[in-house]
Amino acid sequence: MEHIAALLLVIGCSNTMADCRELQVPVSVFETTDQCVAERPFAMGDVQGQAEHIVAKCLTVDPALEDDYDQVVWKVGPDGSLDASLEISNIVVASNTARPEKNYLSQQ
Repeated sequence: MEHIAALLLVIGCSNTMADCRELQVPVSVFETTDQCVAERPFAMGDVQGQAEHIVAKCLTVDPALEDDYDQVVWKVGPDGSLDASLEISNIVVASNTARPEKNYLSQQ
């Protein structure tokens, strides 16, 4: 099983940098950070024309938390700087396996 060491995040923005969105690239996860950095200019070339300004960043993935990350948090500044990180949300899901069976035909 291969581990992910880096995630390539590519963001496309309007001319004023006020309207930004994530852009899909052919490969976005890498086994090493060096591979991600090497692919970054090619990925930016792949999405050229999809936005007026394109910024990209390789985010380091902690192997111990690889399966726990569930959010990519990012912000593009007015100067085009990209601040981004991988995060783990504080959402807790609870369930009760001891639920009584319901007779859906007789309940409304």
